[in-house]
Amino acid sequence: MAFFVSLIVALTAVAGVLSSPLEPFDNSTVILGKRTITDGEGTSNGYFYSVYSDSTVTGTYTNGAAGEYTLTWGGTGDVVVGKGWATGGPMSVVYSGTYEPDGNSYLSVYGWTTDPLIEYYITESYGDYDPSTGGTYMGTCSSDGGEYEIYTQTRTDAPSIQGTATFQQYWSIRTTKRVGGTVTTGNHYACWEAVGLELGTYNYMILATEAYSSTGTSTITVS
Repeated sequence: MAFFVSLIVALTAVAGVLSSPLEPFDNSTVILGKRTITDGEGTSNGYFYSVYSDSTVTGTYTNGAAGEYTLTWGGTGDVVVGKGWATGGPMSVVYSGTYEPDGNSYLSVYGWTTDPLIEYYITESYGDYDPSTGGTYMGTCSSDGGEYEIYTQTRTDAPSIQGTATFQQYWSIRTTKRVGGTVTTGNHYACWEAVGLELGTYNYMILATEAYSSTGTSTITVS
């Protein structure tokens, strides 16, 4: 599923045109492959978007109309992309689309806070790897017609919005997978707080497709 990037596209990316509707990433193009987590941020049709990939991921990310995006991916590395808001917080996130992973992948409302630095996931669906693996179970959360299990994990010397850092991940993982519906983020924040998981100042929040060492396609619209 390799995607071959022309010299023109590669030079455009080097020039820093991050609001382009197409964000290619290919392990044959070192400039595009070795991103930090903030290198692929921008706005598209009124929505914030973020694109992260490492040097061994192949595929394309395309911004569509309004809150739509499409991702195709392959390779052996990690990719996290999506559309949403430059500042997260309690809100009703409505989304729809198609999500077809083959291997390790997650479809989540995904965001960050600072002070403390927290990476959080409200996971609606996933591929063949359960993201709770290795996590510490904290309880459950009932929201939007479903049950979610709450987990936390520690990430040590990992990429973050503040560079390489050690931080906590918070997870709400839906017990019955779905692709489409409403996610009331404030419900999950309250559930996390109730089990002692503190959030900080809200940073960006997106409806994210994440994948690692897998292949697949995802077309999602968020509002």
